[in-house]
Amino acid sequence: MVSTDKAVNPTNVMGASKRIAEIYIQSLIENNSTKFITTRFGNVLGSNGSVIPRFRKQIEAGGPVTVTHPEVTRFFMTIPEACQLVLEAGNMGEGGEIFIFDMGESVKIAHLAKKMISLSGLKPGKDIQIKYTGLRPGEKLYEELLANKENTVSTYHSQIMIAKVREYDAAEVKSEISELSEIAERGDKFEIVGKIKSIVPEFISKNSVYEELDQDK
Repeated sequence: MVSTDKAVNPTNVMGASKRIAEIYIQSLIENNSTKFITTRFGNVLGSNGSVIPRFRKQIEAGGPVTVTHPEVTRFFMTIPEACQLVLEAGNMGEGGEIFIFDMGESVKIAHLAKKMISLSGLKPGKDIQIKYTGLRPGEKLYEELLANKENTVSTYHSQIMIAKVREYDAAEVKSEISELSEIAERGDKFEIVGKIKSIVPEFISKNSVYEELDQDK
């Protein structure tokens, strides 16, 4: 399973759903001969949803290039790097691991935008404006690859580590996800998010209407 750094201390439903998926995948190793593993890493340059194609389109349209916040940073790796590490992790996995990839240093999105404008032969702030739109609900300034309470162990590959995370009972996980599915059928967003927060207690909403659910804890 391919997960993301958004699963660490999630601040929105997408990140929390990634963490639930990780928990579910880990629970499948109980009484199962199949090797289920997870790989967790940051953004992949040029992939669907990446900022690179969006910035390119905005530059071609004459701007502005939109960035949520001047200080927002993200981890990046190329498509070939990501594919190679996923395959390598799949080969070394024994089942139940969450593999963390070394993403190097995080990059300021604003710097990336300015660089792309310059590489297009244009001047940031003159030929193409950069517009800061504000952080979206649940968006972090900085992504994390590991939660504070997690440790890692090294592998034979310098860019691949194994995260030591809390283990869940398979029957408990199955029951929790079954209950979440039933709640989802009813369509009450606050009830759904409340259940997600009970499964992933480190899920704390940020800049979101669901913050009141955290205040009730």
